[in-house]
Amino acid sequence: MSAADEAGSPADPTPAPGAADAPEAIAAPAAPRSVRRSLASIVLGFETIVVFLAALVIWGLAPTENGTWGLPPWVALAAGGVIILLLLLTIALLRFRWAYGLGWAIQAVVLAAGLLNPAMYVVGALFGGMWIYCMIVGARIDREQAAAAAGKEPT
Repeated sequence: MSAADEAGSPADPTPAPGAADAPEAIAAPAAPRSVRRSLASIVLGFETIVVFLAALVIWGLAPTENGTWGLPPWVALAAGGVIILLLLLTIALLRFRWAYGLGWAIQAVVLAAGLLNPAMYVVGALFGGMWIYCMIVGARIDREQAAAAAGKEPT
């Protein structure tokens, strides 16, 4: 074996010539994550926990024979499970713009759950207010960061 063959061997810690120029050796900086996306995922994550607990409360308060509007009590658990799955799916899809519209729709559904239990009006209003605040402030911060990265003065 020649000295050139041994340069890249595991026994020799010196890298082979040109190894530092390989594409996998140079890591590209990750794009900054949107503040709006981060805030939206936080709100939806906490809302998932609250919807789970609310579904248990609505199920537990339902009469044993016929629940609200004559539906069996397990419907509250099933509906809560569907909303939870939608919340988790929305968190995963926030990289797409249309997922924010799905988030708005979920806020309306949680607010409408007040028809089953009036306390859900309060929960829906609180999370809806947080959602609105996070969408407005997150978008503003993202605009300011984009303007700063472009070297412009934010408007």
